[in-house]
Amino acid sequence: MTVADDETLPDAPALVSAERLLKEADALFARNQPVGVIWPNSKDVLDLAPFVDRLAVVALVFPKFRDGRAYTQARLLRERLGYKGELRAIGNVLRDQFLLMVRCGFDALDVAKEADAQAVEKELKTYSVFYQPTGDGRPTPLRARLAAARSV
Repeated sequence: MTVADDETLPDAPALVSAERLLKEADALFARNQPVGVIWPNSKDVLDLAPFVDRLAVVALVFPKFRDGRAYTQARLLRERLGYKGELRAIGNVLRDQFLLMVRCGFDALDVAKEADAQAVEKELKTYSVFYQPTGDGRPTPLRARLAAARSV
């Protein structure tokens, strides 16, 4: 449940703004309810470092399709900060970007169109091998060959 900055926190999981998280972190985490944050792509995602072990959800914002800063934020959260919780793409989430979003570490996509929601599985199965390493944990062909050579 998304909670506005001026609303009282419910006795339930809450998704709050970045500003509220930074101002009220102690009170938010003391509630013994899951806490998530909506993190704009204009803020430094490394500011979430003190909270990554306690956040249930980080929702990264795609304000328009040509603004890809949230891809970088996702990779930093997964690869540098070791974030293990739900990483959600919100805002302008487009069908042709699903695969890249998942490759960068997103595991939840907030899509607007029902047809896009139904197409997620198909889009994610479009390719099975990738040469670029990313946050989804799939080994690249090079890494697979090196691992096979080491096991011989």
